[in-house]
Amino acid sequence: MTSRTLARALPAAVAAVLALAGGGQAVAAPAATAERIAATRVVTYDATGAAEFKDAVAKGAAVWNESVVNVQLTPVASGQRANVRIVADNGWPRTVSTTLGHGTIYFGRQAVDDGYDTVRISSHELGHILGLPDRKPGPCSSLMSGSTAGTSCTNPYPNAAEEAEVEDSFGFANAAAAART
Repeated sequence: MTSRTLARALPAAVAAVLALAGGGQAVAAPAATAERIAATRVVTYDATGAAEFKDAVAKGAAVWNESVVNVQLTPVASGQRANVRIVADNGWPRTVSTTLGHGTIYFGRQAVDDGYDTVRISSHELGHILGLPDRKPGPCSSLMSGSTAGTSCTNPYPNAAEEAEVEDSFGFANAAAAART
């Protein structure tokens, strides 16, 4: 079972164990577990300026949505303001993150022209929006190693440590938001 599958199956497994512990009677999951599931933070993105990279952006968001549960990346609804704006330009890919889950991604064509994988670029830059720093140099198995993994690296998935760091960051962000309400 992958860490992604485990993270998604864990709440149901906890409920099943609690039900068994209750002598076969259905027992509700603890309030903290239910609140955590309900507190998944949605970060919206606007890829209308991403030009030819719109598909790569959607795939990069899907990678993160498959990898973590405390935050989900979704396209912004028409007429709404996005947390993240993604624009294509001719420079090197980069992210200007203002706060956790907010900022602008510049999807630079220079890296694509040099042979880097567009979905890996998207996932990497979205990783910055989700609070992850660059970890250079690094292997292909580390999404945040970025360009140091080389042009042959097409892995768009975060490793377990990167997933855990995002889960922790957004777990704390969700807990703080719940405390304010």
